[in-house]
Amino acid sequence: MIASAPNINRLWADLIVEELVRSGIDFFCLAPGSRSTPLATAIAAHPRAHRIIHFDERGTAFAALGYARATGRPAVWITTSGTAVANGLPAVVEAGTEGVPMLLLTADRPPELRHTGANQTIEQVNLFGAYVRWHFDLPAPTEDMPPEAVLTTIDQAVYRAIRAPQGPVHLNLMFREPLAPVPQGHHYEAYLSGVRQWLEGERPYTTYAPSQPSVDDAVIRQIGEAFRGVERGIITVGKIDGLAHRAPVLRLADALGWPVLPDVGSHLRGQGEGEQAVSYYDNVLLSRSFADSHRPEAVLHIGGRLTSKRLLTFLEGSGARVYVSVRGEPSRLDPSHRVTYAVEADPGVFCIRLAAMQDEQKPVGKSPWLRDWQAASHLVGKEIEAYLKQDDSLNEPRVARIISRQIPAGHGLCLASSMPIRDMDMYADFRGDLVRIAANRGASGIDGTIATAAGFASGLQAPVTLLIGDLAFLHDLNSLAMLKRLAVPVTVVVINNDGGGIFSFLPIAQFDDVFEPYFGTPHGLSFEHAAALFGIRYEHPATASEFSEAYRAASTGPEPTIIEVTSDRQANLALHQALQRRVMEALS
Repeated sequence: MIASAPNINRLWADLIVEELVRSGIDFFCLAPGSRSTPLATAIAAHPRAHRIIHFDERGTAFAALGYARATGRPAVWITTSGTAVANGLPAVVEAGTEGVPMLLLTADRPPELRHTGANQTIEQVNLFGAYVRWHFDLPAPTEDMPPEAVLTTIDQAVYRAIRAPQGPVHLNLMFREPLAPVPQGHHYEAYLSGVRQWLEGERPYTTYAPSQPSVDDAVIRQIGEAFRGVERGIITVGKIDGLAHRAPVLRLADALGWPVLPDVGSHLRGQGEGEQAVSYYDNVLLSRSFADSHRPEAVLHIGGRLTSKRLLTFLEGSGARVYVSVRGEPSRLDPSHRVTYAVEADPGVFCIRLAAMQDEQKPVGKSPWLRDWQAASHLVGKEIEAYLKQDDSLNEPRVARIISRQIPAGHGLCLASSMPIRDMDMYADFRGDLVRIAANRGASGIDGTIATAAGFASGLQAPVTLLIGDLAFLHDLNSLAMLKRLAVPVTVVVINNDGGGIFSFLPIAQFDDVFEPYFGTPHGLSFEHAAALFGIRYEHPATASEFSEAYRAASTGPEPTIIEVTSDRQANLALHQALQRRVMEALS
């Protein structure tokens, strides 16, 4: 009962948590800390509050990020004061860059202790800068400030996090002693009299009407006219809402008759991907002759950023006279400065409306242009399959391919930056139903990847596979502790090539004197003892068939598992190069 709170700190915390839960924000990620005690005790007492508790604030921030990637709703990240707040910056940067909603509730010292040398006190106001959509410094709890102000501040924070463009919102909350729920003999019935109706109800104090950018019919017609008669067009698709946008994108592709080049994060791979899908586009563009002879006249990009640097380079030099980018937010996604129409709209709605205009001009049968892209992609798929199945050796591209084929329907797939997401983008062969995919590609860091997978699994309420490299694994090692406490299992497939494998693909690899100590950074570690430390099942397969068996058992089992795959960086580079040569020879 809120009115019977033991002190004013706990009363405000109860108001905050109750209003969040009423707004549909009921998942809290927090680490232990003194200054955030009122919030922690309010969460502990709320019957509808769900939580991840972990000892590292960076991990809890990334867990909140992963949860939001799964649900589209923000989780609440709660920290104590001081450097605990700064530990959230990498996750906030990722969320702000990628448009992922989060609510950041940071406990702080009251004004009289700021800039005084008081312990565990830093400048927390606007600490996250331009990466948050809104920030507010809420005063220390006092009966001089009405409870309505607390509730409307929470409602504004929730709205600013979920409205377009979505992103993190920061509330800095000051608390004075006593922080624990120590009774102080106060009664708050009179103080709460103005919100009596709210106390007796279940709705938030302020309900915001949802808003969504829309596109004028004239703009749709203008873009439709620009596409009229264009046969040599392509549709590139980055991260989109696979459940809501998949069918509209494929409908538009069918109406235009253009090939679809789907990023691995687009949810357009696998069954039902549509006749226009060209899954192996990255490998197809290895062929200079194909790329030169298949420059598009028009490009339609839908959704978020693309993984493939080769595709980005191809688009940059394509000379397309029409380049349309469609996203649900206003920020610019145009690193090559080629976009001629930037459309802020729901991608699904845009595709449906443009497809309706194109239906009357829909091409009859497949054009030679579309057949070329499809045939090339089909040929690449056959060459990859033949090359990787020459023997039973286990390598990094084959790991990605096996996971893509065997991951159970309804599961989630979390991809670390660097080589894991690139290998999955280039070599995946999804054959099952839709698999939800998450990757921190806003800023493409390796921070908090295990924690992201934990939050992703919590949001999906389904098992998740995480494909991760050894350095990203080491970078977030303590987040393995989260996996044991989840209601659903996470299978961690860690590629251990003893260092930074992606650097072997960069020009710096030619400089032997600095490459290994400064970029390769070998660590000489294996992860069996890490698994034992956190009580997680461990497998270390040596062949492709052993990996396939281990992964099948882990992904359908009831407990978290670490599957370590040992790889050699130089051998991996040579394999990628040999595979690419084979693809280029076949395409030529």
